[in-house]
Amino acid sequence: MTLNRRQFLTRSAVIGCSAAASPLLTPVSFAAAPWDTRLVVIILRGGMDALDMVQPYGDANYAGLRPTLTGGPDNGGLDLDGFYALHRGLAPLMPLWKRQELGFVHAVSTPYRNRRSHFDGQDLLEAGTAELGRSDGGWLNRMLQQMGGVETRTAFAIGQGEMKLLHGGAQVTDWSPDAALNLSPQARVLAEQMMQHDPLFHSALAEALDLSENESMTLDQSESDGGMMEMTMPLPTRGKSHLKIAEFAAERLRAETRVAAFSINGWDTHSNQSKGLGTALGRLSDTILALRNGVGGATWGKTAVLAMTEFGRTARENGSKGTDHGTGGAMLLAGGAIRGGRVHGRWPGLEEADLFDRRDLMPTADVRAQAAWIMRGLIGVDQAQLEQFVFPGLDMGADPGLLL
Repeated sequence: MTLNRRQFLTRSAVIGCSAAASPLLTPVSFAAAPWDTRLVVIILRGGMDALDMVQPYGDANYAGLRPTLTGGPDNGGLDLDGFYALHRGLAPLMPLWKRQELGFVHAVSTPYRNRRSHFDGQDLLEAGTAELGRSDGGWLNRMLQQMGGVETRTAFAIGQGEMKLLHGGAQVTDWSPDAALNLSPQARVLAEQMMQHDPLFHSALAEALDLSENESMTLDQSESDGGMMEMTMPLPTRGKSHLKIAEFAAERLRAETRVAAFSINGWDTHSNQSKGLGTALGRLSDTILALRNGVGGATWGKTAVLAMTEFGRTARENGSKGTDHGTGGAMLLAGGAIRGGRVHGRWPGLEEADLFDRRDLMPTADVRAQAAWIMRGLIGVDQAQLEQFVFPGLDMGADPGLLL
């Protein structure tokens, strides 16, 4: 049987190569390209509550829907414009808001409706299609395929939870920080033999192993395994994985990398949302500030960061002081290239008749169209390519003015 590179990585456990990563992180993916602007896409896995991140305290129905989760300036929220307030978990980002380097798009969603499955919702978000199963790749990779000149230095992936957003024909490098890599000498010899006629992948394996050996590798002798020597990487440091991802991304974005995508988990707040969401928003704040500080002012000025989620949450809080899977959500935008200092989008209202299925925030815009307009203005992707190939069948509508 002939294995391609991705199949080999998927089946690598057969020869003793195992990768374990913190549940708080997934691999971060990069792609080099000839244009000079930077695009960072962050997937917020779990269904982030838009009505708590950007609190519509000016809507007369808001407080009644959330008796214990009510935000706004009188309840710890940070006033943005007299109608919306920012959750205090994003307070470190207020200087970006004041510099117009932070913005939001409210009441957005993918075409996904009613079933409210995290797995299906995330698959549809990353595929960028109107229906499940209509594409075997991700919209960000399809964008790269349209631009030409895309290249990558290496072709290896370590870790779990690949970014489907970047699957496809364009060359992309997958990297996962803090993966625990265990490879016995016998397995290493076997892997090298299997790849000796594939110089690119052989080089990639060598680079991956070299990275492992330079990250405080320890050697342990296992008597129970016939004296087999194992290379054991340190397990992830809890609570800091998101910063390692952001710092590594910033380092690459300062150089030749133009596109980066990764995810942050922890947004499924069925109970005790005030605590759980605050923690998750704190990680998001840290991540964005680490990106900004890491790339530096000049590069930040030509950077757009998009943070998006698979769906929003119910307008009403539940009996566990949390919220359940919903529909309409919100995007967070950051960077010197975005038109910040404002909440974009058409507000649908929170009267029961205005809610989707009388329970969720009604979407008034397609999240794919927002991403498409950013790629159109930031990178110069042709609108016809965006509507026909990157997001098949999408009608982008009018430019929402998300970029300067």
